[in-house]
Amino acid sequence: MPILWVLRTSLVTKQIAYQIPPDWSAPFTLDNYITIFSENNFGQYFLNSLIVSLASTLISIALGSMAAYWLARRKSKGIGLRVGVLSVQMLPAIVLVIPLFNVMTNIGLKNTHLGLIITYLSFNLPYVIWMLLSFIESVPEELDDAAEIDGCSKFQTYARVVFPIIAPGIIAAGVLSFLNSWNEFMFALVLTGNETRTIPVSVAAMETQQGVQIAELCASVIVVIIPVAVLSLFVRKYLVRGLAFGSIK
Repeated sequence: MPILWVLRTSLVTKQIAYQIPPDWSAPFTLDNYITIFSENNFGQYFLNSLIVSLASTLISIALGSMAAYWLARRKSKGIGLRVGVLSVQMLPAIVLVIPLFNVMTNIGLKNTHLGLIITYLSFNLPYVIWMLLSFIESVPEELDDAAEIDGCSKFQTYARVVFPIIAPGIIAAGVLSFLNSWNEFMFALVLTGNETRTIPVSVAAMETQQGVQIAELCASVIVVIIPVAVLSLFVRKYLVRGLAFGSIK
């Protein structure tokens, strides 16, 4: 019902959107969608979010899966590192905002896509590592031994044997990592400018001194939901399979 209400509000004029009680007979219009893309530069913000989310997700999966494989195969020697990775996840985001702001400003990466991608890696990478640990530990080590006997190096064993087996887990971790980046607000608010602003920041900016631009806000919310809904539709069976696979030892 909330989503249907937002959809209905996005398809009526600004005047009708504020009416209480609502006018259910009001005709639908796409003016709000046209406005956010033509006047609010929403297309650029959408592209910014897509670039940052995809890049941080792909890098997190590439590095995190290899790190998780290394940790999973060194259970006794990697305990301290596991705790270190987990401790990063324990830090509240507000604790990291000022240090990251200072670092990105000093190295010239503030208001850039690269700076935001690196920032997102700070919470996506530990998340992916911990999520994939259980998947990789479910893969018998005898497969590694068989691959090494056939002449595979550690990396070849990971790439040719382990990676295809944990593909459902990779997809699950990738989807959740993408959602974390797509919905992130605090770091994007501090580290971006007018040209690199992401969707959550642009949506929040619709609360003005004249009040909330409710019709345009609802149109923006629908646009934000569409990529996530489409992604979930295509990968839902892999997502459920991956999460279930990681829960079994």
